[in-house]
Amino acid sequence: MIKFFRNIRHKLLDEGKTGKYLKYAVGEIILVVIGILIALQINNWNEDRKEQAEAIALLSQLHAEFESNRKQLEEKMIIRNNMIAASFKLLNYIDHPEKRHLDSVNSHLVQTLLVPTFDPVVNDIISSGRIQLLRNNRLKELLTLWTSEIIQVTEEEVAWGNYKLNSYSPFLTKVISTRSILNQYWQENAMETFYLDKGTTVKFNIKNSRAPTDFANLFESPEFENHLAVCATDAKIANIQSLSLKNRINEILEIITQELKEKQ
Repeated sequence: MIKFFRNIRHKLLDEGKTGKYLKYAVGEIILVVIGILIALQINNWNEDRKEQAEAIALLSQLHAEFESNRKQLEEKMIIRNNMIAASFKLLNYIDHPEKRHLDSVNSHLVQTLLVPTFDPVVNDIISSGRIQLLRNNRLKELLTLWTSEIIQVTEEEVAWGNYKLNSYSPFLTKVISTRSILNQYWQENAMETFYLDKGTTVKFNIKNSRAPTDFANLFESPEFENHLAVCATDAKIANIQSLSLKNRINEILEIITQELKEKQ
């Protein structure tokens, strides 16, 4: 094709038709420029389509991840609410000895010994630069803050975990037999929400201790009262932080859902 146009130009020059040659040369340049612009436009269109597809894939991935994060967070909040309820029940037994149901004490103690931890999916879109595929500025802001906001919840979880390990559990071990508490732990399948496969039931029986448990001694201990107060307080603070984090997740999911609708 190029050789064809060159031959025409040479023929025009040979015939001395300089004016026509110049017009033809200008027309040829214009055609070349138009061809280049069309090629660039097609390339840009293809790049836009590719970027759009990548953005949709990223949004879909984020939606699945944050749905999973919300579900896990809600499960941990339920566990903490049970911890708070059990702590209040035991505190009520301390305040009102006549209301004590000794058969239920171990069940309540089991709840106060749980250490729920929120372990969310943390996407690497910031470090990988994939966040630039997103166009919604509010969504980018929320995703940028996500990692730091998780810390607000996990710090409380770590604090309670350390307290339970270093103070509360050693106290119970000294005052009462923890064998019966641990056996109750297994009989109630208290670990169910922590298993990777939900709905898992583990049959494990270490049987109750033959030694009588002196709950009266336990309830008269000021230290026990203090431990229960810490348990309820830490669980409440963690749930307050968790509720704020859940609101963030809800906003993220709402924006993602809207973005996906607009891109369909």
